[in-house]
Amino acid sequence: MTNGYTARDRGWHPPALTPLYKTSVARSPRFAPIGAATSLSEETGPVFGHHLLGPKDNDLITNFAAPGEMAIGPRIVVQGTVRDEFGRPVPHTLVEVWQANAGGRYRHKKEGYLAPLDPNFGGCGRCITDENGFYEFRTVRPGPYPWPNGPDDWRPAHIHVSVFGHSFAQRLITQMYFEGDPMIWQCPIVGTIPSREAIETLVARLDRAGSIPMDSLCYQFDITLRGRRQTMFENRMEGM
Repeated sequence: MTNGYTARDRGWHPPALTPLYKTSVARSPRFAPIGAATSLSEETGPVFGHHLLGPKDNDLITNFAAPGEMAIGPRIVVQGTVRDEFGRPVPHTLVEVWQANAGGRYRHKKEGYLAPLDPNFGGCGRCITDENGFYEFRTVRPGPYPWPNGPDDWRPAHIHVSVFGHSFAQRLITQMYFEGDPMIWQCPIVGTIPSREAIETLVARLDRAGSIPMDSLCYQFDITLRGRRQTMFENRMEGM
């Protein structure tokens, strides 16, 4: 324990320079990092207004669809709990997701993959955790897609997840993968993570108890903000 927090394991995260992940060569720092404390304004604002959420914000199947239409693809529910390092739930926290469609294509003007766009799928959503730290999204399972890293590298199916704290300066970003997907272990980005245990914090488990009969499979993805059981985060390795 240090200052009331659980000490983190610095070997849990990948090194900044991992040549098999090609863009890390240009992105990795050339000098030792310098710690800088955040200012009061960074820690207290701007604050996200919870009243801005709409009734369909956590339903990616319909929140971009034309009236009477729905997104195409295998329907799934993604749910879980956001917890602190001691296992306590973190309520009233903004969770955002974005993803490719069922064919593996993002709705982005610079998208280079030729898979078709789904006119009824926007690929993003958001919700607020409840009093027990619980969140839930309804969406379609994203498809894998090729990316220009090696001769034939593909990203496994995944959903990007962002968690906000009390202000926009307190933001954690990660990726959620799907249990049983063999492509997880072939991905050069995943391969930068030194520990299999750490990788498994990013794999959502199939939860048949939470599935909706004749409608949607359920995947459980719990998020731990810091400590020894911390979920892997790609933007702030020390957690919240």
